[in-house]
Amino acid sequence: MKVNGEDFQTIWLDSTESIIHIIDQTKLPHHFTTKPLHSLDEVINAIKIMEVRGAPLIGVTAAFGIAFAMKNNSSDDSLKDASSRLFQSRPTAVNLQWALNRMNKELMPITSEKRFEAAWSLCQTILDEDIKTNQSIGKHGLDLIENNFNKKTLQILTHCNAGWLATVDYGTALSPLYYAYNKGIDFHVWVDETRPRNQGAHLTAWELGEHKIPHTLISDNAGGHLMQKGEVDFVIVGADRISMHGDVCNKIGTYLKAVAAFENNIPFYVAAPKSTIDRDATKNFFDIPIESRHEEEVLMMQGLNSNNELTNIQIAPKGTRAFNPAFDITPHKYVTKIITEDGVYSPQELKSVYS
Repeated sequence: MKVNGEDFQTIWLDSTESIIHIIDQTKLPHHFTTKPLHSLDEVINAIKIMEVRGAPLIGVTAAFGIAFAMKNNSSDDSLKDASSRLFQSRPTAVNLQWALNRMNKELMPITSEKRFEAAWSLCQTILDEDIKTNQSIGKHGLDLIENNFNKKTLQILTHCNAGWLATVDYGTALSPLYYAYNKGIDFHVWVDETRPRNQGAHLTAWELGEHKIPHTLISDNAGGHLMQKGEVDFVIVGADRISMHGDVCNKIGTYLKAVAAFENNIPFYVAAPKSTIDRDATKNFFDIPIESRHEEEVLMMQGLNSNNELTNIQIAPKGTRAFNPAFDITPHKYVTKIITEDGVYSPQELKSVYS
């Protein structure tokens, strides 16, 4: 996608030095900064502090963490230890576990002397596959839009950031919108600010602006009001994990948007790669680990000061405690369709398609 008219991905590799480069998303939208990652520890830190974020991108980045571990120590114990440490960095997004499982499955049978080379090659494959997957999601989502809506200007609401910044390129929930815009479809996007980290305000608004897509930032609580007023034609979000029954785990606040959409007879779409689907159909999905992040994300806010420097300010009284779950779960009855790289499905169809 574009940054100041130049093509960028969120992550790319330098094979000559066996390192990767990322966009530091904690600095957006005020400063566009890239940085190299050289080691497993740096990858874990980048995932934990959300320099990289979004379920698909976390999975791709974690795969490179395994490759870095194999560069230093390619033993079985090293592979197991690296996988365990990476999994603990962000346990809710199933793409992370998917990437680690894939790396382990393909590396374990290989002799230790060849593991780093094989790991690096597999990481490149996973990266390239993510781009193709998101392109397919975009095309299927475009078909859904064209076949179900026919009006002058579509009004679309999205939550958090499920654009190209959450993947290697194109995005999940925003990928159909990029395809629609490039095809000349007239639409406008309502962008939830998405407290407490403001990924909508910081990331979604930034990347839509870079692509010249009309959008308006709204407070999280304004979505239901807009739906009641007939100002939303459909809602589209990403996902960090989807159950085989079609329940969707996504950024906190998604559930409230889905309930409001259901109440107002507005389609609620979820776009995600099939690697986001948790294949354990016997699991009680409402018992999955929900990451609880530091309370400072709620008590503090980041922005630019008068010197054009990023700074944090306290917004709550000193001594106030905060609860900060990162995700919630939307039951499948509120989900209209799920868009994957394979097609568009009702929640009830997932089990037959992906079991």
